[in-house]
Amino acid sequence: MATKQKTKQKFSKDQWLAIGFLAPSILLILVFVYGFISWTGYVSLSNWNTIVPDFSFAGLKNYLYLFSDFRFQSDLRNMLFFTILFIGAVIILGLGLAILLDKKIKGESFFRNIFLFPMALSFVVTGVVWQWLLNPSTGVNNFLKTFGIEPLWYTDTNILAGFQWGQIEFGVPVAILSIVIASAWQMTGFALAMYLAGLRGIPEELREAARMDGASELQIYRKIILPQLRPITASVVIMMAHISLKIFDLIYAMTGPGANFVTDVPGLYMFETTFRGNYYAHGAAIAIIMLLAVAIFIVPYLWNNRRADS
Repeated sequence: MATKQKTKQKFSKDQWLAIGFLAPSILLILVFVYGFISWTGYVSLSNWNTIVPDFSFAGLKNYLYLFSDFRFQSDLRNMLFFTILFIGAVIILGLGLAILLDKKIKGESFFRNIFLFPMALSFVVTGVVWQWLLNPSTGVNNFLKTFGIEPLWYTDTNILAGFQWGQIEFGVPVAILSIVIASAWQMTGFALAMYLAGLRGIPEELREAARMDGASELQIYRKIILPQLRPITASVVIMMAHISLKIFDLIYAMTGPGANFVTDVPGLYMFETTFRGNYYAHGAAIAIIMLLAVAIFIVPYLWNNRRADS
């Protein structure tokens, strides 16, 4: 009886010790994450659209204004197509490079470092560099002119396969492809590292057994390798979606909103609305919409992981 009581008392002390260590972090998260999110939501439902604070209740007026606004509709279109193209480019390039490096080619570590190097740069540096490289008057266009090709890159205002939707032309903005190229160049190394680790974790015996059964290399990748890389693909999609939905610094440094808002995104609109226009309620509404967009990807992923663990 005394032994059980002693064990119970010791376990209780361990619990209190763990709570003591976790309490500061929990408190900071509650205040600086969930507290600020709650404050932003509260401001988004107010009439605070001047320098002078006005917390009178406005309901969904700020949200209704945004969804009827030409610029915000353009932002949602740009965010959608940028996210799709960016994630697709990162997955295809990262997986392709990982498969090549998995062949244990000579100088593998050298090439791996080259592909990972862009991740060491900030998005601001990447934006400035690619702004020069894709400038219609300089950069790669000096080389392309010899072939009679002179793309406008991020200054192009054309919309591919567009049709009228609300106040905007819904389709793929040509200018957004420049942003996709720059961002994929920087983040492909992340997908490469993830996929290469996954490929190296697949036992070679599985491939040898498939070859002995007469499977081709294409069939091995399609039937064995790629299915085992699905968890990694899901992680890459979640991480890249998180980056693309709240991207700001790369576009701010590279193009800005662009002509006719063809390269504008909600993050940039929120910054200019809140800190330059002093429309705090409108800016808060944009921030909440961005948070919900990220949650659409993050919450199901976390929920599935929790179910798998349990």
